[in-house]
Amino acid sequence: MAQTTVNIRMDEETKKAFDLFCQEIGLSVSAAFNIFAKTVVREQRIPFELTTEVPNAETVAALNEYYEMKAHPERYKRYSDFKALMDEVLDET
Repeated sequence: MAQTTVNIRMDEETKKAFDLFCQEIGLSVSAAFNIFAKTVVREQRIPFELTTEVPNAETVAALNEYYEMKAHPERYKRYSDFKALMDEVLDET
């Protein structure tokens, strides 16, 4: 079967990490991409789940703030209901 060349662009850190991973499992980068491509063709799908469930930096910061507030509720003001909170927020403007 005739061979062809495929060029792939990726950031340098990812490339280094991928190279290292391939070396550790005894594959070349070329072999790893060939395995991926052949699996896609055979199964007619990407052979792993693609999600956006990994939180971005803003979400991580919000979660950390939530965990801090939950761990130390005495440090934060509480409201009896949503109207009380909104009344205070609107009074500050």
